[in-house]
Amino acid sequence: MEEVDASVEQTAPVWAVFGDLMAGLLGAFVLILVGVLGVQLELVSTLEAEVKKRQVEEQRRMALEKALAIPLASGRVTLNNGRIGISGSVLFSLNSDQLQPEGRQVLKSLAVPLAAYLGAREEMLMVSGFTDDMPVKGSNRQFDDNWELSAQRALTVTRALIDEGVPSSAVFAAAFGSEQPVAPNVDAKNRARNRRVEMAPVPRTTNGGSKPHD
Repeated sequence: MEEVDASVEQTAPVWAVFGDLMAGLLGAFVLILVGVLGVQLELVSTLEAEVKKRQVEEQRRMALEKALAIPLASGRVTLNNGRIGISGSVLFSLNSDQLQPEGRQVLKSLAVPLAAYLGAREEMLMVSGFTDDMPVKGSNRQFDDNWELSAQRALTVTRALIDEGVPSSAVFAAAFGSEQPVAPNVDAKNRARNRRVEMAPVPRTTNGGSKPHD
């Protein structure tokens, strides 16, 4: 009888240790499961936000495409990823910031639909000027470099749009010089593509309702 009691006393601690081990493993499993579920929920939330963002962008693109249907049909204006593009040769002569008659007509056709589009949204129109990589030279001494040329062209387009009815509080100019080319500057054809003006609606960022400083 004493031998049996001794065996029971020796076995009991083993089961206790085993039980503690299982409890520890179960706790670790629960923690891992909670962590995995947390990661999955975060991924689902991120995916939903990305889907919603893309839906909003697609709606904006379709609304802009609809608003500019007539100018786009003329073939002198392009729309790519929300950016309205106009060839520099349509707007300006080489190394000039003076609008050509054809360019002024294109901007006139854009002003009314752009004003209506911007008026229905909390967005502004960024007018960006771009040049090729050839330095400003020759008889043209009006501009120091491509940065100044692209800036003056962007300002010219901005002022023309304002003259045609786009609110001054809804448009601003930006200059990129020869940066961000759409094609390698390796020949005349590609350089002509890079001499351009782009317009893109962007979210309005205001400070107490004021427009950005000039």
